[in-house]
Amino acid sequence: MSFDELLKDLQGHNKVEEDPNVIPLDRLFTDEFMVKHSRSTNFAEFLEKGNFQVKSYEDVKNIPEELFDRHLDRETDFTNWQCMLDAAKTEYAAMKAK
Repeated sequence: MSFDELLKDLQGHNKVEEDPNVIPLDRLFTDEFMVKHSRSTNFAEFLEKGNFQVKSYEDVKNIPEELFDRHLDRETDFTNWQCMLDAAKTEYAAMKAK
């Protein structure tokens, strides 16, 4: 998921009806996932801890990937965004398969 997709999802633009291949962030990064894999109780808190003000497209574009990955490395079980995203997708798929 790119930062553009992340922003659209945060703003509610990516609806399951529009694209069945897009998993809304609240379903992907559940509170349970965040508690299990991070020092945050939810995804919004995780963003706040990194001082990421994600309210517009420009906000997301201005976050350097290296900075985001360092925050992930410090605050989660993951070393970068792709690792966290892959783990969340795996857990989501396992949950849906039940």
